[in-house]
Amino acid sequence: MALPLASSLLLGVLSSLLAMAGVAEGGKPHVNHGKFKAGNWTVGHATFYGGRDGSGTTDGGACGYKDELSKDYGALTAAVSPVLFDEGAGCGACYEVKGDGDGDKSVVVSATNQAPPPVNGMKGAHFDLTMPAFLAIAEEKAGIVPISYRKVACARQGGIRYTITGNKNYNMVMVTNVGGAGDVVALMVKGNKRVKWTPMKRSWGQMWTTDVDLTGESLTFRVMTGDHRKATSWHVAPRDWQFGKTYQATKNFKGA
Repeated sequence: MALPLASSLLLGVLSSLLAMAGVAEGGKPHVNHGKFKAGNWTVGHATFYGGRDGSGTTDGGACGYKDELSKDYGALTAAVSPVLFDEGAGCGACYEVKGDGDGDKSVVVSATNQAPPPVNGMKGAHFDLTMPAFLAIAEEKAGIVPISYRKVACARQGGIRYTITGNKNYNMVMVTNVGGAGDVVALMVKGNKRVKWTPMKRSWGQMWTTDVDLTGESLTFRVMTGDHRKATSWHVAPRDWQFGKTYQATKNFKGA
């Protein structure tokens, strides 16, 4: 028997809300399985910055990775063009970069900063590589080189990490060590009692905020990456979690 119009509309609204939270009608979180698929090769150009050991590049930057968190990404990183940085949405993504005419000579880098706009006279997106990454595809004396690049899966060690700072009226969460697509385009948080699924807003880089009081709750985070896959870190932060601490999940997206 057909449902009354009002009931049908109510069910539709409820289904939409569940979908936004990533929850199927059966109550289980929606998970997109499988690995991230590498993108097509695209023309660009590369320069380098920092010391020969990568110093001066791995702490801070437009993505916000700093201190211990910067070590998740090592010395093979890159500042990427504004179009790839995408106001912070591109932070954490991985790219395979190869020099033009150098055959299979390539390197995989993580996007951890924003590069200046493309260099005049050069084609495509600008990658400002750390020195170790640049030397993997070209000689230092080259200075600036044409490249080909493609987005690839990020292979990370261990689970996704969440660093909570701020205060109970303005919670800030930094998401790091994300596998698969590597980037984060949406983040939700849920407590174990009063805090229901709550969307967080990107403040800058990979820093997310909410003014909902999260204190005294065991926290679960749901990450969505740029390929629309989701991962839920259930109760990753205990009820007595503290500001300034990093909490690591047991799972991550599949890498390469």
